[in-house]
Amino acid sequence: MGLKEGAGPRGRALVVRLDSAGDVLLAGPAVRAVAARSGHVTMLVSPLGEAAARMLPGVDEVVVWSAPWVLADPPPVRPEAVRGLVERLAAGRFDDAVVFTSFHQSPLPTALVLRLAGIGRISAISVDYPGSLLDVRHRVDDDIPEPERALSLAAAAGYPLPPGDDGRLAVRGPLPDVSALTGDGPYVVVHPGAAVPARRWPPERCAEAVAELAARGRRVVVTGGRSERDLTAFVAGGHGIDLGGRTGMPELAAVLAGASAVVVGNTGPAHLAAAVRTPVVSLFSPVVPAVRWAPYGVPHVLLGDQLAPCRDTRARVCPVPGHPCLAGVGAAEVADAVDKLAAYSEDGSEPR
Repeated sequence: MGLKEGAGPRGRALVVRLDSAGDVLLAGPAVRAVAARSGHVTMLVSPLGEAAARMLPGVDEVVVWSAPWVLADPPPVRPEAVRGLVERLAAGRFDDAVVFTSFHQSPLPTALVLRLAGIGRISAISVDYPGSLLDVRHRVDDDIPEPERALSLAAAAGYPLPPGDDGRLAVRGPLPDVSALTGDGPYVVVHPGAAVPARRWPPERCAEAVAELAARGRRVVVTGGRSERDLTAFVAGGHGIDLGGRTGMPELAAVLAGASAVVVGNTGPAHLAAAVRTPVVSLFSPVVPAVRWAPYGVPHVLLGDQLAPCRDTRARVCPVPGHPCLAGVGAAEVADAVDKLAAYSEDGSEPR
């Protein structure tokens, strides 16, 4: 189905991604595709995704709402909250809406809200029968990278990626100067935290990796949010620079952009590193498939047992005693991966 009259270069588009910051970043190339043919783009996101959405090229306005059918810690369904969102979106007078989801999420509750707001053309990927809720019901193979899945939907909705856009993740520049935080000279970032416990490399292993990297002559910067300051202090120990709680999203992006490589689990900063084109050592728990959520568009080394018993369970807490998929990865293995990727970052050579 083509664009309806009134959409396109002068139309107003709504793009939706209601889960985490990492998921918002992964939708970034598709959002740019929509923006290339729209006069104004509003992005509807959760509080978890707000900071990332404000950094996406092509986004003119951000609307924040907590969806009871998406968030892992969902709010109750409150009629007054739904009415408020409907009224807010109706006031936007959108010509078109594209609802981006992961394979395990249904777009249909969101589509119902958008229809109630008077949005006349709605596109989404949906396995379930959508009735009159969708105008473009797209189907796609689930086992492709999330950015490509979103781009496929955008194209089906009439928004192909424009010529000259490489389809990789990106954030707005310029990024802030963070040299006062990182100090002078090359450095590697270790980000030990993750919102989902099953995706975290054990803190003891993280601390061992920082010590090993320092022993190899590398400066190490340890990053984390305000709630992770005890974790980052432990991991940094006496070998790393502890930036726990000292960076917002723009500052974290700048710290990652300046790094030779980033050591991180399957969590938002992995995708933020990809968005600033920094190589990633990915400590990837197979509770979700790496083919979908591995760092996209940058050199990376994937570590962790991808055939562990927890694979494809989507577990938030590791269901296997001892967390073997990641606990078995040692500091030397991580440091070797950093050496390989840092050579690419520092002199432009391909990692071997």
